[in-house]
Amino acid sequence: MSLSEEARPQQAKTPARRRLDALRTPRRFSADDLFETSSTIFAAMIILIIVVTSVLLIRGSIPVLQSFKTGFFTGTNWISVAGSESYGVLPYVLGTLVTSAIAVAVGVPLSLGIAIFLAEMAPWSLRNALSRVIELLAAVPSIIYGFWGLFVFRFWVRDYLEAPISSYVGAFPVFQGTPFGLDILTAGLILAIMIIPTVSSISKDVMMAVPSSQREAAYSIGATRWEVVRTGVLGYARSGIFGAIILGLGRAVGETMAVTMVIGNASGPAALPTSLFKQGATMASVIANEFSEAEPGSLHLSALIGIGLTLFLSAIVINVFAQLMVWKVLKVRAGSVE
Repeated sequence: MSLSEEARPQQAKTPARRRLDALRTPRRFSADDLFETSSTIFAAMIILIIVVTSVLLIRGSIPVLQSFKTGFFTGTNWISVAGSESYGVLPYVLGTLVTSAIAVAVGVPLSLGIAIFLAEMAPWSLRNALSRVIELLAAVPSIIYGFWGLFVFRFWVRDYLEAPISSYVGAFPVFQGTPFGLDILTAGLILAIMIIPTVSSISKDVMMAVPSSQREAAYSIGATRWEVVRTGVLGYARSGIFGAIILGLGRAVGETMAVTMVIGNASGPAALPTSLFKQGATMASVIANEFSEAEPGSLHLSALIGIGLTLFLSAIVINVFAQLMVWKVLKVRAGSVE
């Protein structure tokens, strides 16, 4: 190298030159790379599980869908006798929707009341104790709720709820029938009790996460405690509360054993939920009752897998709808819509 070249000031490298040098330099596999790769794999596993589940359910449902086509989703008959088989899931879909609607209508207001009390009114010692109790209730197996509903709760519903309703407003079609306790109403109320721990616990955590400045701002303009809760807390936490409600709804839709033990397990057209005092069935309860009796490779087994596919699609629709609603709610910013 000549003296003139050594004395020449080195020019700053351009971005393109720096990138080229970086490519030429061997790069070591760091802990960040390991974390990124493992996280990507874990996320991909969720998609893989959904895809595999979908494929298995669709493959298992093909025989019954080929035999009954759309009639499988709109039919009301359910006959598993060889030679005269007929399968329609409409009564079970409606039974699932009705029991879940009862659970949400009864359980959500109670859950929000519990959450508001724990987050805004209860003293710290009582809040801690009740929160632990609620979390324990969420961990109780569904079969325990089923036994309690079968041997205790259904008699309370029959004597103190269904009998008075039947006496005073029994002329309405939705309340017609003989109070028995093993029916759609009892199943819906059991589901309401089961979703209360989930919805109330999550809602309470969401409300407690609301900044204190929201409450202080409302109090500073003379708002009452109810107005503070309604505008400052519930308004700020609405997306999280809505997510808690959807989680509760998801459990109500997919619950199996507790519902199976108290709903009465009617079959075919008799399972149509024309009255809350009728025995019925849900998609999950039908699978639980009949799966062990279905022979491998039979049309009966394919029909039960088809119910599973319908339940799986229902769960997807509920979650997609919930996500769209959350996005719509989150568009509201500072009292205006973006």
